[in-house]
Amino acid sequence: MAYRLGVDVGGTFTDLLLIDEGSGQTYRAKVPSTPEDSSVAVLGGIEKVCGSADVNPGAITHVMHGTTVATNTILEGKGARVGLVTTEGHRQVLQIARSFVPGILAGWIIWPKPEPLAPLEATIEAKERRDARGGLVKALEEDDLREKLKSLKARGIQALTVSLMNAYASGETEARVREIAEEVMPEIPVSISSEVLPEMYEYERAITTVANSYVAPVVRDYLATLDNEMKKREVDAHLHILRSDGGLSSVEASRNSPVNVLMSGPAGGVAGALWIAKQSGFGDLLTLDMGGTSTDVALIQDGIPRKRRETTVGDITVRASSLDVRTVGAGGGSIAHVPELTKALRVGPESAGANPGPAAYGRGGDRPTVTDANVVLGYLPPELIGGEMKLDVAAAAAAVQTIADALSLDLKPAAAGIIDIVNENIFGALRLVSVQQGFDPRDFALIAFGGAGPLHANALGKLMGAWPVIIPPSPGVLCAYGDATTRVTDEASRSVVRQFSEITTEGVGDILGELEDRAHTSLDAEGVPRDQQSVQYEVDLRYHGQGLQLPVTFTAEEFDKEGLDLLRRKFDDMHTQLFTFALDAEHEIVTLRAIVQGEETFVAAATLGEGGEDPSDAVVATANVYMDNRDQEAKIYDRSKLKSGNRIVGPAIVTEMDSTTLILSDHAGEVDQFGTIVIRPIS
Repeated sequence: MAYRLGVDVGGTFTDLLLIDEGSGQTYRAKVPSTPEDSSVAVLGGIEKVCGSADVNPGAITHVMHGTTVATNTILEGKGARVGLVTTEGHRQVLQIARSFVPGILAGWIIWPKPEPLAPLEATIEAKERRDARGGLVKALEEDDLREKLKSLKARGIQALTVSLMNAYASGETEARVREIAEEVMPEIPVSISSEVLPEMYEYERAITTVANSYVAPVVRDYLATLDNEMKKREVDAHLHILRSDGGLSSVEASRNSPVNVLMSGPAGGVAGALWIAKQSGFGDLLTLDMGGTSTDVALIQDGIPRKRRETTVGDITVRASSLDVRTVGAGGGSIAHVPELTKALRVGPESAGANPGPAAYGRGGDRPTVTDANVVLGYLPPELIGGEMKLDVAAAAAAVQTIADALSLDLKPAAAGIIDIVNENIFGALRLVSVQQGFDPRDFALIAFGGAGPLHANALGKLMGAWPVIIPPSPGVLCAYGDATTRVTDEASRSVVRQFSEITTEGVGDILGELEDRAHTSLDAEGVPRDQQSVQYEVDLRYHGQGLQLPVTFTAEEFDKEGLDLLRRKFDDMHTQLFTFALDAEHEIVTLRAIVQGEETFVAAATLGEGGEDPSDAVVATANVYMDNRDQEAKIYDRSKLKSGNRIVGPAIVTEMDSTTLILSDHAGEVDQFGTIVIRPIS
């Protein structure tokens, strides 16, 4: 019997989902994360989930892993010392960058410009030049380059990036620079921009390739350690890493292009939400993934998640496809504080993390967190993770009391204030993916998951006007569901700057066909049959004379029917949605892209027996909760005892192994046939 494992590493917990490939039956586990070495928690979680399922680890054939290793490497500044080779005259490409400063006007005064990932003193110039069409203007002076590379080697660089002018049009010179570099410093890995990102715009191509070099050694070491340790435990499985765009990447592809897995962690939640949406019949969703450290939000329209061509981590923005996930420092472990200067309550972004964690965890933490506020308000039961973690209610109250004293409030109103602030922070992130993108949140359902998401979902549904609020089964490990059900993906791209009047439908089709062949290669190497590979095309378009580009996605069948008219129409529609108008101007292709995916993994959706509206058989206790500025009595339900058709009237608390759901007063949650709780206001 073969099994497939999904693994999601979060800031506080690591979630695992084991799937029987024959029956689709699932088993889950949750273990504390180990930030100093994520593989420790992953390996411990494998032992735990296999033990609970009574499965030999050797039966696992595939491991799909969402990881924050690359993300944390950039955030913590612990990447490789990178050397950079540029074209003569372009040595300061990273220093010039783009003129963007966060913080509006005040940013120019108080924002410290971050140091480039490849410092100026480790940047050398190659005497060479190609034109915008890839033609040779000046041949590479190889002897000069050798001497400069020797000086870089003496500086102790650990990785080398080559990003030459117009290399997107021809990578021949970059390939030759790599050959010379491998002769001079054979032990140093080399990334060249014409392979990492063969697209125009010198700064974006350079920073993306430098970021690839910066995280590559750390990612390679982590993957090698994890792979070796799994083999020691007889887990001889194919290891795949979740890409930022929601697809899966092979270990080899992740080693070569780790820049594509920078947002690996958040992508898993969106993939899991898609799986739930298919079961429950909702195509338009706002996703809310709230964990212990942060909250990730995204928008799904017609069953397709929104994507963007940029990935931002900290102060670094690279050109790599990713799901349009926005992150805010608001999680269960977010610390509340009252600055002495303003005396105004603030929550996050600092987090108590996994160690020591919130005061309620009883591990020595004494600073007030969102989790502690939920405990004080009675929203969390005294035990979590199926009884494995007992909460220290007195410690939580003592921590929140410091906020109450600072604000001259009673304990429970102070705790309610913490919850209101963190909800407003998340509300702002949800507006970024909806209102600011031209979408009305009232047209979308809100699906909440992560360990803390279901606790805050009902309140956020009220703020957004997004109904219903959907709480999937096992919401705390939904990211692991996403990891386990995601498809193997690869893409190939090429910048071809042409106005529509300069190209033909046939010419564009030929280029897309070439890119498709390149994208098929890695899936072929993974053993995915061609008849199980699907293809989607993406073209970055703009109006001639403008710098703004928008990505238009389509299939081969659509392009065969309408050709360039399809691209023109889709671009105008998207431009109108974002800016309320379209221009009567020439359209221009900038970059073409082919995206190839394997088949989806089958996971059976468990169904519940019919139980009628009355959920009283699932009631296990009652609790005193503080809601609507007063104490109220709430029933506590065991989710495993709920039946299809049950209607839970708030205030109510629904508990399960990996999460807790809060239903507010004047709202009710209905349980569907798949065990999903669908919350709506009581009219």
